[in-house]
Amino acid sequence: MITSAALFFSYFRSLCPREHVTIQEGAVHHSPAVYPRVRTLNRSSRCYIDRSCGSFDVDDGNSQNKTLLDASSPSSGLVLQTMPQRRESFLYRSDSEFEMSPKSVSRHSSIGSESHGEADLIVTPFAQVLQSLRNVRNNYIRITSVPVNTSRRSSGTVSLATAPNKLSGKKELRDSGLWVTYGQHIQLAVETLDELDWCLDQLETIQSHRSVGDMASSKFKRMLNKELSSHFSESKSGHQISEFICSTFLEKQQDVDLTSYKAEDMCHKPGQTMSQISGVKKPLCHTNSLTKLPKYGVETSHEDELGQELEHVDKWGIDIFRITDLSNNRPLTAVTYTIWRDREILKTFNIPAKTAIHYLMTLEDHYLKVPYHNNTHAGDVTQSVNVLLLSPALDSVFTDLEILAALFAAAIHDVDHPGLTNQYLVNSSSELAIMYNDESVLESHSLAVAFKILQDENCNIFVNLSKKQCQTLRKVAIDMVIATDMSKHMTLLADLKTMVETKKVAGSGVLLLDNYTERIQVLQNMIHCADLSGPTKQLEMYKKWVDLLMEEFFQQGDKEREQGLDISPMCDRYNATIEKSQVGFIDYIVHPLWETWADLVYPDAQYILDTLEDNRDWYQNMIPISPTNSSQDFDHQRRFSESSQEENSEEYKTPASNLAAAAEKIKFQITIEEPEEPEDHTSQSIEI
Repeated sequence: MITSAALFFSYFRSLCPREHVTIQEGAVHHSPAVYPRVRTLNRSSRCYIDRSCGSFDVDDGNSQNKTLLDASSPSSGLVLQTMPQRRESFLYRSDSEFEMSPKSVSRHSSIGSESHGEADLIVTPFAQVLQSLRNVRNNYIRITSVPVNTSRRSSGTVSLATAPNKLSGKKELRDSGLWVTYGQHIQLAVETLDELDWCLDQLETIQSHRSVGDMASSKFKRMLNKELSSHFSESKSGHQISEFICSTFLEKQQDVDLTSYKAEDMCHKPGQTMSQISGVKKPLCHTNSLTKLPKYGVETSHEDELGQELEHVDKWGIDIFRITDLSNNRPLTAVTYTIWRDREILKTFNIPAKTAIHYLMTLEDHYLKVPYHNNTHAGDVTQSVNVLLLSPALDSVFTDLEILAALFAAAIHDVDHPGLTNQYLVNSSSELAIMYNDESVLESHSLAVAFKILQDENCNIFVNLSKKQCQTLRKVAIDMVIATDMSKHMTLLADLKTMVETKKVAGSGVLLLDNYTERIQVLQNMIHCADLSGPTKQLEMYKKWVDLLMEEFFQQGDKEREQGLDISPMCDRYNATIEKSQVGFIDYIVHPLWETWADLVYPDAQYILDTLEDNRDWYQNMIPISPTNSSQDFDHQRRFSESSQEENSEEYKTPASNLAAAAEKIKFQITIEEPEEPEDHTSQSIEI
């Protein structure tokens, strides 16, 4: 039995034999093996194709099409805007440096906006292949003047009314804008053959067991590794930042040394049930009896002030630290209960208010007192998800049940987090790592604790949901919380970007979101954005989050030092460059993610990108500059401030010019000691 992928490949092989082709008339010669970097304009499709010698993995895996959710949604889909988008992250750089095989050629494609005449870069491999095939189809119509009214699909750029038939005269062709001269005809044929060659190169490297999202993920990982090795390999601090980003945000296969597991680590203590969920407190439900339901879900002497803060619960950048103070250290309960009440979720799903408060307070009790991954962070992520759900672009896209599941997932996503990384738990053969098989350990544990609390009848907020609703909510919550595992970052980013660009290239401009796979991709990236939203908040709050996170990292590093383990990247309090690490964190992780989200909901998140870039610039300016690292630092700063679309501009300054630029900003502190008055020292700042 021939698969559709094999049939597709065979068809294009028959269209385009791989022998080198030379067309005699004129000076046009073409050989796929020696085709230089070229930028061509396809006049019919208004698409720019930038071919650069590089490569990426092309896969043909079939994504699991889950149909758990009903296809019926309040909306027909999410409309993708065609206006010019911001293209500033490293994803939009030319991938010409990532050549893996001389046969495999990659390029930046771009689709033009009919309304604005602007070009939007396409960087995901599957969308690039799709765009090239559309170009081939349009070129074929122009070369052959074939009638398209009998085609199975209409052309994206040639209307049925203007398409010529075989009896059309030259005047009709000229009037329709489809007439080409003989020289143009030859050139168009050459370009079309090159398009087919390029598509064949990609199809020949298909790995049928992987999804098209993996194509983009593999490419982005390769580009990220190249960026990190280029900018952070020259210094010890840079190497540490690079190692932190790779070990935290890229999935790696765990190296297993079977002899490293001690027998006592693998055996549980007598009388200890292996299936028991550690961390769950007894009794399960919160013990405080509420005689009167608090307006905001918490008992506090600052209810009026708390209410004033919670009035802005639907605004980005709410001061969650002040809410923590005003709510008697219960920000998660106050924020989540207020959101549920304002959205009428309690009424819609018949959730008793007292039960909701009991559950939220019990859940909050299970958040540990660690510096960062605590109830304040959970409240911040929940409120951020609420704001993202309120985006006008997503208006009426998700059902009430999906909204409840998303807010529930945000509230529970870090419950019972010990302030340690998944990698530390795996390396130390912890009980949690053993129980959850080293896979998304903390995320799996948080889910188990949150759903275990629901088993108490006084905390079961879903008691009035149907069995199908409960199954759906649980499925969505699990998939969303697992997506907060930072090692899934590149996969989430690549999947969303591939989905968005494919729809743009297809010409529909609408994400129908009519199946579970597409809907959960948006929700997973939503909670991932909220989890990485600290750098997008006002600078003072962002700085607080950085201090708290670094303290949590340092406490883990102290543990590792005491246990004789290798200290994890960025966890050594005696050897960490916080400012430089934040710049790299934003440049390579946060900015590409939020750029893609802003593309999805354009123009709703542009102000978030503005704040992110301002915060990045602040930390960049705070990096201590020394003569040994100034060249790399300034080159790194310059490259990220330039527009990524200026591909033909000079990308690198010479080392001498870099050093000159750095020297202009370096100030040496010179201490002049007077021999007569040794106690008097005068410091002068001399600017060179």
